Amino acid sequence: MYIVQIASECAPVAKVGGLGDVVYGLSRELSLRGHCVEIILPKYDCLRYDHIWGMHEAYRDLWVPWFGGAIHCTVFYGWVHGQQCFFIEPHSGDNFFSRGFFYGALDDHMRFAFFSKAALEFLQKSNKRPDIIHCHDWQTGLVPVMLFEMYKWHGLWNQRVCYTIHNFKHQGIAGADVLWATGLNNEGYYFHYDRLRDNFNPFALNCMKGGIVYANAVTTVSPHHAWEAHYTDIGCGLSHTLHLHQDKFKGILNGIDYSTWNPEVDHNIKLQYSWDSLENKAKNKKALRDRLLLEDNDRPIIAYIGRLDDQKGVHLVHHAMYYALNRGAQFVLLGSATEGSINSWFWHEKFHLNDNPNCHIELGFNAELSHMIYAGADMLVVPSNYEPCGLTQLIALKYGVVPIVRGVGGLVSTVFDRDHDDKHPPEERNGYVFYQTDNHALESAMERAIGLYTVYPEEFRKLQIQGMKYDYSWNNPGNEYIDLYEFIRA
Repeated sequence: MYIVQIASECAPVAKVGGLGDVVYGLSRELSLRGHCVEIILPKYDCLRYDHIWGMHEAYRDLWVPWFGGAIHCTVFYGWVHGQQCFFIEPHSGDNFFSRGFFYGALDDHMRFAFFSKAALEFLQKSNKRPDIIHCHDWQTGLVPVMLFEMYKWHGLWNQRVCYTIHNFKHQGIAGADVLWATGLNNEGYYFHYDRLRDNFNPFALNCMKGGIVYANAVTTVSPHHAWEAHYTDIGCGLSHTLHLHQDKFKGILNGIDYSTWNPEVDHNIKLQYSWDSLENKAKNKKALRDRLLLEDNDRPIIAYIGRLDDQKGVHLVHHAMYYALNRGAQFVLLGSATEGSINSWFWHEKFHLNDNPNCHIELGFNAELSHMIYAGADMLVVPSNYEPCGLTQLIALKYGVVPIVRGVGGLVSTVFDRDHDDKHPPEERNGYVFYQTDNHALESAMERAIGLYTVYPEEFRKLQIQGMKYDYSWNNPGNEYIDLYEFIRA
């Protein structure tokens, strides 16, 4: 098949969150299976150009219709770690992608409406006719709308669209200006409830809703998150739309790239290891302690790696830190705050615990250190309020780190409680799960994990090995996406 991914991110050249990892990881998996895959991205001025090989002009004069006129664009081509990527650069006073950041501008809805329009214009003008167009999140929600309402009359009549939602919280709320800019124009038609009109604001358009309504297939990033979005407030107001289109909506669990996240081949860690050489993990544990100036003792290391914000259950992260220390464990935190108040809170904790030989707080993101923490830690806490898929628990399992997670989204689809899971036999369980958002629920799960480590070390080792044997690569998701592509082609 010929597959084109249209997205606002692709790791490692343009990465803010898990979206970038998915676009790259899935594209790589499909390419390895022999499919032709191309990725279309905005040419941000803040791209990681050091990860792009052989960049050159591929289409010099792309004129994209916009507000009754046209904006001149150049399309560049380059290889990103083996993946073919096209980068669209508009030459306009709007400076859509020359702002030093990816998201956060007041006109984001216009920036990505233009990108969606430009991507389709590029496919049409360059005579590219993919079998599947796979687009992602609200930034490209207008792609299936414009494809069905406009571009199918101009040569793109046989293309099928798969639309993947990574985060329901951000939906691309826009006004009628988006219609007039893109040439969709007909306000009365698109402001209809069955098309783009926001479910709760009759004067707003919803780009994500447009993607759901017009795409041939709609996915999100784990089966349980699909259920949550359909039946709970996790759908952020789109549950009824998902219900109307439930026949084409499903969850496909994300994978992780085992060429990057694998202790057997990881060159960022002291000593490589696998489930049958788990004793080498102890040397990585000592290396982590040496790096972070932690006391070398027989305590377990409990870690948190990720953003510090409300989605991630930051209040429980804070509580986990002190509970671990009070229970005779060590705690390592690597994360960056998205809000000033949370940032100040954790800087205060960092200064307060600076001389504690059993705690280290690293505020910011350090890729090399994250590998060392996974290789050296015994347990990982992931107390998210909601988590569409989650990558940290998948990485932790591969590195022999026992995850302690809240039972939401992709966490409950991938971590199975050692003591209480009723769907998996004991030999298939791999961590600890709690469900409430209070301190006592977290403490109960942490207590069980610390107790097993302390009192029954051989049983803890067995649990580590069971987690390491799980396959959360892109192999299974790759199969599911190929089956879905074939279905919508037919």
